[in-house]
Amino acid sequence: MIQENLHFFQQQLAGTNCRLVTVTKTHAVDKLQQAYDAGARLFGENKVQEMAAKQPELPADIEWHLIGHLQTNKVKYIAPFVHTIQSVDSLKLLLEMEKQAAKHNRVIRGLLQFHIAAEDTKTGLTLPEAEEILQSEEFRALRHVRLTGVMAIATNTPDEAQLRQEFQLLRGYFEQLKTRYFASDDEFREISMGMSSDYRLAIEEGSTLIRVGSAIFGSRM
Repeated sequence: MIQENLHFFQQQLAGTNCRLVTVTKTHAVDKLQQAYDAGARLFGENKVQEMAAKQPELPADIEWHLIGHLQTNKVKYIAPFVHTIQSVDSLKLLLEMEKQAAKHNRVIRGLLQFHIAAEDTKTGLTLPEAEEILQSEEFRALRHVRLTGVMAIATNTPDEAQLRQEFQLLRGYFEQLKTRYFASDDEFREISMGMSSDYRLAIEEGSTLIRVGSAIFGSRM
């Protein structure tokens, strides 16, 4: 089942600029291994403790993405191996990522998380807040953190027009930041948006990373 579902998404993404982040939260290591065996290499976790527990049990070439809200005091637990933190929402978090990545002499990638949903429960930056970070001396001094794009969670709604509008908003933010701050940086290219229920629209609107869990593993226990 996991294999069939993964192959379905691999076919959906063929010929697009979009890659699949297999969201593995709450699922056991044996299910993650099945996904790996079926070709999944980008794994997304919401919680630091879960990611830190699963990572040593699985193949070393997995690219781990943290997609949930991250408290600064927990960065140290994933700093030795995390590839991308998709939920960067403060300068304070970036500075902690820098400090912990430097200890391990490696670079951690990050996506700026924006608030685009019509729900207050979702976290994320506004465009002015993001620009304030990017214009700061502290950001310019970072050596072990590399921002590679943007991320957001859309409203949980079946309204396709609203979802499209939100995805277009995030793409617009990406394009503005790319032009103003990352014009010569080829690595600033990721737009992480779209999940199991709305990934098709997200791909149409320019997503480069969709985050899919339930459509691969079935509903969580």
